[in-house]
Amino acid sequence: MENLQIIKQRFGIIGNDFQLNRALEKSVRVSPTDISVLVTGESGVGKENIPKIIHQLSHRKHAKYIPVNCGAIPEGTIDSELFGHEKGSFTGATSDRKGYFEVADGGTIFLDEVGELPLTTQVRLLRVLENGEFIKVGASKVLKTNVRIVAATNLNMDNAINKGKFREDLYYRLSTIEISLPPLRERKEDIHLLFRKFAADFAQKYNMPTIRLDENATKLLINYQYPGNIRQLRNIAEQISVVEENRLIGADKLVHYLPTNRSNLPAIIGGNSNSDFANERDIMYKILFDMRNDINDLKKLTLDVIKNGNSDELQKESHKLIEKIYQEQHEIETGNVEVVQIPQTTIENTNAYDFAETIVEDESLSLQDKEVEMIRKSLEKNNGKRKLASKELGISERTLYRKIKQYDL
Repeated sequence: MENLQIIKQRFGIIGNDFQLNRALEKSVRVSPTDISVLVTGESGVGKENIPKIIHQLSHRKHAKYIPVNCGAIPEGTIDSELFGHEKGSFTGATSDRKGYFEVADGGTIFLDEVGELPLTTQVRLLRVLENGEFIKVGASKVLKTNVRIVAATNLNMDNAINKGKFREDLYYRLSTIEISLPPLRERKEDIHLLFRKFAADFAQKYNMPTIRLDENATKLLINYQYPGNIRQLRNIAEQISVVEENRLIGADKLVHYLPTNRSNLPAIIGGNSNSDFANERDIMYKILFDMRNDINDLKKLTLDVIKNGNSDELQKESHKLIEKIYQEQHEIETGNVEVVQIPQTTIENTNAYDFAETIVEDESLSLQDKEVEMIRKSLEKNNGKRKLASKELGISERTLYRKIKQYDL
């Protein structure tokens, strides 16, 4: 096994953190095999370095290495990109095309943001992992490929599986070996080392003296939380290198380059447009789920009334539930949380079972209307830019594109 220091120098990796060293050691150990690997970690921690190490230290190093950003390819074309297509298989397919799995035969494919793959593509990928077989889009002939797959994700895969967004069987095939990279905030001893390296690189790039931090600035730098991890630290070093004339930076200067709206607080206080959308959606879902439970209770009471007669106690319970459901429906329609007094005559003249069925129908319509309204507002706010709108809504750009087509926005 190659010395870790040599590996770091060869691939430009800086740091002596134990978790980082452990991840590199696992990468070196699995590289001679053909085991599939899943690299996990937050965005910006340098996950792209692991598949490069694995490929270069494997017997496949003279074959092709193809990195694929699964989150950047539209859902309608990703099957064609990965597996290829035949001429005439869809509009615009004017000729046959080889996919990445055919081109990289004998080499390595790095599937970045693998958690963003559509479920249909996940089924195709599972077949490749199981027996190396795939079929081009629009074809019927089964092709074979000998490709090593290294995947990466910043998602919590357990949550994605529980929500039905990622296949459990595919997860276990991808994660034969799982390599986790630590966030920068857990590598405090490496932060200043990385900053000095970035500062030296930018000094050379822009032909100017290297910036340095005084003691207080160094402490501030090390104790910051870095939600963007190494990528954010690099951007900070570049900004200071370009903007500041004085090359010795104090804490009073550095603090202006560390965003305060993403601190080490466990939750966002005050919120932004993104959290506003998320909070509104979460509140709406909670009300709908509460309403569903109330409707189920109301149905049970209705059956009891039918079986046991119109007892006064059951009637009172039914009236209470109907009033509560009216309240919840009002909250969904208006967005206001307040007490709504329902006329007693309305409650007494309402057939509980029919009313419950009506609310179930309205529930779905109300949810869809809210979703359309939020998407439209976000698109208007961001001048139709889907990338910014999807970030604000907390969904992937591909999902937003699908919703726009679905609702004809």
